[in-house]
Amino acid sequence: MVAPSPPWTGRLARWLARLRPRSPLRLRRAAQIALAVAALPWLLLAIAAALTPLPPELRAAEDRAVSTVLLDRHGTVLRELRAGDGARARWLPLAEAGDRIQRALLAAEDRRFARHPGVDPIAIARAIGQLAAERRVVSGASTITQQLARALVPRPRTVRGKLGEMALALRIEASLSKREILEQYLNRVAFGPGLRGVEAASRFYFDKPTADLSLAEAAALASMPRGPALYDPRRGTGPLERRRNRVLDRMLAAGLAGEAEVARARAEPIALAPKGGGLGAPHLVRAVLGGALGDGAGAAPLRGRASAITLTIDRGLQREIEVLAQQTVRGLSDREVGAAAVVVLENATGEILAYVGSHDIDDVAGLGHNDGVLALRQPGSALKPFVYELAMEQLGFTAATVLPDVELSFPTADGSYVPRNYDGRFHGPVRLRDALASSYNVPAVWTAAALGPDRVLARLRELGLGSLDGAPSRYGVAIALGDGEVRLLDLANAYATLARGGIYLPVRAVRAIAEAPPAPPERDTPVAVAPSSSAPPERGARVLDAARARVITDILADDKARLASFGEGSALALPFPVAAKTGTSKGFRDNLAVGFTPDVTVAVWVGNFDGSPMGGISGITGAGPLFRDAMLAAARVRPPRPFDAPDPDLLAEVEVCSLSGMTPTAACPHRRRELLPRGDAAALSPCDMHEIVRVDRRNGLRAGACPAAAVEERVFERHDAELTAWARAAGRPIAPDEVSPLCGALPGRDGAAPAGARVRVAYPPDGARFVLDPSVNSLQAIRLRADVPAGVRRARFVLDGRPIEVGPPFALDWPLVAGAHRLRVEADGASAGEEIAFSVE
Repeated sequence: MVAPSPPWTGRLARWLARLRPRSPLRLRRAAQIALAVAALPWLLLAIAAALTPLPPELRAAEDRAVSTVLLDRHGTVLRELRAGDGARARWLPLAEAGDRIQRALLAAEDRRFARHPGVDPIAIARAIGQLAAERRVVSGASTITQQLARALVPRPRTVRGKLGEMALALRIEASLSKREILEQYLNRVAFGPGLRGVEAASRFYFDKPTADLSLAEAAALASMPRGPALYDPRRGTGPLERRRNRVLDRMLAAGLAGEAEVARARAEPIALAPKGGGLGAPHLVRAVLGGALGDGAGAAPLRGRASAITLTIDRGLQREIEVLAQQTVRGLSDREVGAAAVVVLENATGEILAYVGSHDIDDVAGLGHNDGVLALRQPGSALKPFVYELAMEQLGFTAATVLPDVELSFPTADGSYVPRNYDGRFHGPVRLRDALASSYNVPAVWTAAALGPDRVLARLRELGLGSLDGAPSRYGVAIALGDGEVRLLDLANAYATLARGGIYLPVRAVRAIAEAPPAPPERDTPVAVAPSSSAPPERGARVLDAARARVITDILADDKARLASFGEGSALALPFPVAAKTGTSKGFRDNLAVGFTPDVTVAVWVGNFDGSPMGGISGITGAGPLFRDAMLAAARVRPPRPFDAPDPDLLAEVEVCSLSGMTPTAACPHRRRELLPRGDAAALSPCDMHEIVRVDRRNGLRAGACPAAAVEERVFERHDAELTAWARAAGRPIAPDEVSPLCGALPGRDGAAPAGARVRVAYPPDGARFVLDPSVNSLQAIRLRADVPAGVRRARFVLDGRPIEVGPPFALDWPLVAGAHRLRVEADGASAGEEIAFSVE
């Protein structure tokens, strides 16, 4: 007997019966309605896509026509910029990207890229389901095509904005192939702050082409579009490394990479290239594109006028010097140094081989966006070689000419100018070679005064230092110490002119310009750098005398001559011949070091872009080490060689007295070899700064009618009037004035000056102006001082025609009297110095 069915089974049967379609027609109708409801949004989206125009950026011919590719001298691509777009970018064809970045990108952003039409319904459904389950956004649903659409046409993050993005993605898919879309994505999406495209990011972060990236590096870059700022490794590599590892896991899960390959990639640290690499001479690129360096005809900008610009720089050298500049600034940060700039020129052509406008263009605090190669800065002593070369040409100076390094006073519109040496000491009579090599200030100012500021300025402008465009009175004799502002680039080219033996060539920044509509320059047309102000000399013009330029080069390359100031092993002592000079501006605001080999010239500036002073460092300790490193780097590009031997038809090496620089006599205790122009060598006179004097050996005084056994001959120095006081104070061997009382008097010795002696007013300087202070009740006076040669025991000031006798130390306190006054010094047998004028108000 069969048990009766439970009552609920009947009810279930009846309910199931009601679920059965009553007819096939109704089933079809329900299916059609469901399909229509499901398809309607997609149909509307397709209509919207058909009505959405394709962004003009995706029409390759139009977009590529306005791009500018910048290459180094060897054809290596530095970067690519769209006209008017300052973002760091370079277009990379998909075929040159390599497969690693493509695999990593598909795993990171869109595994079904090859199968969806631009919008991924599966991803959308997954994202909605995760949102409903987790009540938060777990994953996005944007495809690569949608991200490209968002990069091209940014929209608000609303439902309407999202629908517009999806419509544009469908439009892109209908117009471009998958490979074209992927190529556009790789080149248009941000892969880091200010980095558009994967190639720009690859070179910036890893300093290598995208095709050369390891799998770990490719996965790291593929992680960046999700959050360019969030994953910026310059802020720390931790977030990026975690994101990279998730991308690697997804590559493994999708079969886009093997287990061993992923394991190696996960173990690889994120090693960033040192800052400064990968984007190639940003200051130079900006200057060239903006027209700051000129195009040889009016300094018009090149942005938008060229599709390819070949620069003169060597990318390897540029990269190395960028890193050196950064290391220098970091190393000197405790000395309040915040910036550095370097430029390297090829002497034979004037081409720029390296151009570092600042240590880091992204250093906001250090004002790194400024360009130290083009900024106007005081060059300090770096102008001295050109002052001395001009004196050689126009005043007959030679490397052996003796110059005064004693306290001197020069009149100015504001009073008296008394130059001081960096070491705070005076060195007496110094030969020009030692004065220049040791960078003594006083002899340089004295030489500039002898030439006149007008002649010095004219020569500096001939060398291309056109920023010195003021009147001579604006600079005065202090122009010899760099009391004016010049560009580092112009200063480097002046030294390159010296390296070429005096031949001027304009600086070149560009080797070739291709396809520059509407009127492209001819290919391989050199582009010259615009001068800083006044017009420079013509290309190939001789500015400096060849023989004198070679002598100045010899001095600047003389390590022994600069020992007195810089010591052994200074930053200027390199393992190959280098002619170099340093400079320090007033208040330690600028450090410079400039020098050259036969093939390259290097100029370095160290300081602060805001003009604040550094912590008491000089050119030799601030800019000098960076100059040395930059010169060593340049030597790897242009192997060093010795300077050419002096032309025997122009120059001769002769023996001179070490003190006087004249032809040695029997009285000269020290001699040296000196390089002189042949005409100057033939005209050398016998030394007149040494004399042999008979003295009484018992007391060191002059021997009169002494017994022969009590007499000996000694060598003494004889100095001009302006050097005598220094010589006495310095304890130099000056012949005694007095005759030994143990012997009879010498005939004719009555205190008169020796033959040829000269006297001069040491103070006040010509044109000095003094003002009586009415609030002072005490006597107001100045000390009149005279320079008198050895052997003179009596002299006289002639003040307003009234003689006043004086003896050693030949000084007189004179009460100030209002009015105009004239003063000269006289001594019997001596040539009177020039009369000077001064006033008291």
